[in-house]
Amino acid sequence: MSAEREGGGRARRGIGTRAVHGDGGPRQGPLTTPIVQSSTFVFDSAAEMRRYLEGDPELAFEFYTRYGNPTLRALEEALAALEGAEAGVVFASGMAAATTGILSVLEAGDEVLASASLYGGTTKFVRDLLPKWGMTSRIVAPADLLRLKGVAGPRSRLVVLESPTNPAVEVIDIEAVAGQAHAAGLAVMVDNTFASPFLQRPLGLGADIVMHSLTKALGGHSDIMGGALLGSRARMGRVRDLLKVLGGILDPHSAFLVLRGLKTLHLRVARQCENAMALAVHLQDHPKVARVVYPGLPTHPGHEVARRQMSSFGGMVAFVLRGGLPSAERFYDGLRVMARAASLGGVETLVSLPVHTSHHGYSEAQLRAAGIDPGLVRVSLGVEDAADLIADADAALAGVPAA
Repeated sequence: MSAEREGGGRARRGIGTRAVHGDGGPRQGPLTTPIVQSSTFVFDSAAEMRRYLEGDPELAFEFYTRYGNPTLRALEEALAALEGAEAGVVFASGMAAATTGILSVLEAGDEVLASASLYGGTTKFVRDLLPKWGMTSRIVAPADLLRLKGVAGPRSRLVVLESPTNPAVEVIDIEAVAGQAHAAGLAVMVDNTFASPFLQRPLGLGADIVMHSLTKALGGHSDIMGGALLGSRARMGRVRDLLKVLGGILDPHSAFLVLRGLKTLHLRVARQCENAMALAVHLQDHPKVARVVYPGLPTHPGHEVARRQMSSFGGMVAFVLRGGLPSAERFYDGLRVMARAASLGGVETLVSLPVHTSHHGYSEAQLRAAGIDPGLVRVSLGVEDAADLIADADAALAGVPAA
């Protein structure tokens, strides 16, 4: 990606420096952001409370943790610095962030266009729940996202996508989709969880809202639940107003843990990318593997787009076994180093079977629309030694019958 610029044309600090310091630097007082474990905050007077409620910017304190909290604010500022956003809002989970972000754009009668390759929970929300509240949705093939002028209807208001996708690791041209969407009068929300802001920053590619599951690479240690939305101050103002009512508030201690995780984001994700490339290259010639899906391989259909919009190719690898789901299950059961677990982005390598996790309960037609083969295995690479991970994969594959 080209160097980012600040006002006045100056180059922004590097992503590693921002991961450690945000857009500022070490401040007087505690080096580590304190955990403000308080539900409410004291005012000196009624006049001071009125000033707070009227949004006086000189009042640098909070009112009630459902409205804001110093530890949460510190995390929001750090995430905004990483994504190049004006503002951010954090949540108790990635799904709380995704659902609040969608609802912040739509009104009764509006339509959301959702990529067919989305996290299963987000798809269920737009497909099954929005119609109960007078909103509609359409699941759109990734290829059709590049012709939104012909796809969008009179009440279409929002496009929701992710790239790389979960779990099929497809790559969508965010800049091209954003251009099409804006020409059709639609806003764009991008789930950037797979890539993280270390590898990709969708706001710079034209997205209006960026969503993250903080549970994944940003937290990085599989010990918290959280979510975030980033974007303009105006959009995040609407998001925060909804959050105050819907109540999906992140706990201050979890915010502290994410802030700690951010300081090593660039180190962890770089190692995960190295391990992902090593495993993908090794598996692509294995006789029991039908195909490997990793944007770093020149054979990947989105390889050139990934080279353009990402700084590296990510820590997620998917592959399909020739024997379908029975072979995938045998491989899964044969692992001894890689952990059999859902989620992604942690320091441990995690392996999941999407038909049993993120896309459990999908019909065959829905799986095909999402680009998911029943024999698909998803691997979230950790920071272990690549040689040990490859040896574990080989040993597990040795127990899979030849197709």
